[in-house]
Amino acid sequence: MNSDWKLSRRKNALGSRASLIRALREFFFSRQYLEVETPHRIPAPVPEAHIDAFPSGDWFLHTSPEVCMKRMLAAGYPRLFQICRCFRRNERGDRHLPEFTLLEWYRRGIDYRDLMEECEDLFLFLAGQLRGEATLAYRGERVDLQKPWQRLSVREAFDRFAPLSVEASLREDRFDEILARDIEPMLGRGKPTFLCDYPAALGALARTKKDDGRVAERFEIYLFGLEIANGFSELRDPEEQRRRFEGDNRKRVSAGKDPFPLPEKFLESLRHLPDSAGIALGVDRLAMIFCDASAIDEVVAFTPEEL
Repeated sequence: MNSDWKLSRRKNALGSRASLIRALREFFFSRQYLEVETPHRIPAPVPEAHIDAFPSGDWFLHTSPEVCMKRMLAAGYPRLFQICRCFRRNERGDRHLPEFTLLEWYRRGIDYRDLMEECEDLFLFLAGQLRGEATLAYRGERVDLQKPWQRLSVREAFDRFAPLSVEASLREDRFDEILARDIEPMLGRGKPTFLCDYPAALGALARTKKDDGRVAERFEIYLFGLEIANGFSELRDPEEQRRRFEGDNRKRVSAGKDPFPLPEKFLESLRHLPDSAGIALGVDRLAMIFCDASAIDEVVAFTPEEL
C-alpha cells in the first residue's frame, strides 16, 4: 500500500481548508486590513507559564506573532492581520499540534466588546461564503450564527457549571482543570459563546476593567465545546506588563522550567500603543469545524509523525 494513503484521503479536506483561508483573507481585505508577515524567529517570546517555545539557536521560534504585530500597531498601522505558522513545544493531541496555523488580527481604536462584534461578522461572512447560510453543522450538531451570540462571564460559567467558585479554583490551582472538564464542553451549543471577563491573573497581556481591576477585558470563542479564539483589549502600561512577564517567569522557574528573556523592544513600544484590541484564532480548529473532522490530523497535510 502507498505509504502516503492518509495524505491522499485528505484531498477534499485540504481543498476545503484552502477555501476557508481564502475567505478569511477576503473578509479582512474588505475591511481595509493590511496583511503582514513578521519573523518566525525572534529573540524573546512572550513569557507565559504554560506555553513553551522551541529554541532556534540563541533565539526562539515564535509561539504567536503578537509581539511584532503590536509593535506595528504602536508604530501607526491601524488594522493588521496575519495568517502564519506558530510553534509550541509539548503540544500534541486531537486538537493540538506543535506546529500550527494562527490567524491574528489587531485594530486601533476599539476594545474587546467591539472585537466580539467583529468576530460575529467574520463567522457570518465565512458561513455565507462557504455554506450559503447563517448556521454551522459539526458532528451532528448545529449552531446558529445570527447575532447576538451568547456572552457569558467566567464567573457566571463557574457558578452555572463548576463544582468550585472561580476564587476557589484559582486558590487550589485547578482553574484550567475545571474549565476543561466541566465548563468548556457546555459552551457553544446552539449558539456560539463568548466566555468573557477573565480573572485579571489570567489576562497576561489584557487590560483590566476600569471599574473592576480584578477582571481582565478578555474573551474566548467556543463552538461545539471547542475553544477557537482568544481576544482582549490590549494592555498599554509597560511597567505593569513587565511585572506580569516577571511573574510568569517566576512561575516557570517554580515549575522547573527555564525563564524566557523579556521582549524589551515590545515593552518599550507599549508607551506608544493606542487603545486597541486583538485576537488569535486557531485556523486548524476552525478547519476541523468546516470539514466536520473529529481530529486536527484530518485537516493538515502532514502530522509530525508522518514526516
